[in-house]
Amino acid sequence: MRKLKLQLQVSIDGFVSGVNGEMDWMVWNWDDVIKKYTGDLTESVDTVVMGRVLAQGMSEYWPAVAQNPESSKEDAYMAEKMNSLSKVVFSKTITSLDWTNVIISDDDASDVIAALKRKEGKDIIMYGGAGIVSSFIKLDLIDEYHFYVNPSILGRGMPVFQEVSERLKLNLIKTTPGESGIVILHYEPARS
Repeated sequence: MRKLKLQLQVSIDGFVSGVNGEMDWMVWNWDDVIKKYTGDLTESVDTVVMGRVLAQGMSEYWPAVAQNPESSKEDAYMAEKMNSLSKVVFSKTITSLDWTNVIISDDDASDVIAALKRKEGKDIIMYGGAGIVSSFIKLDLIDEYHFYVNPSILGRGMPVFQEVSERLKLNLIKTTPGESGIVILHYEPARS
């Protein structure tokens, strides 16, 4: 069965953005260790799951990177990968998105993810903001957590664990420190 993997940038104090959605605290100049980890993680999947807001931003960003002759080799490769992956976008407000291989769903997330996990293929990766990630954590849909802990403490912001009402025990699988200050924490739920 396929796994749902979450890749998420977080601050040390567990926020995914500032109070008003600010992302300027994230380290974007990734070192080779973080780039390799991300590349390996991306190669392990063939489907992306995300919410509407992130999907709308990515649907503009990645095709533009692919079309730009001045894009770096790494960026062009990632753009090709992101544009070619199957994408499931959860939304109650849009019915289409101008991007390749996109399915818009307003169905129950548990049912959609269960169906995706039963399909043949590589694993599934989730990108998202606080709302959708919080709901997926609460529903216990995530099989692997890949937290990119940035060297920033925000004090206030959009929390990712806001909907968790019961303790979720995780097993640490791997810790990957980068020279950029990002530490990737790979966890799996301790399910019985």
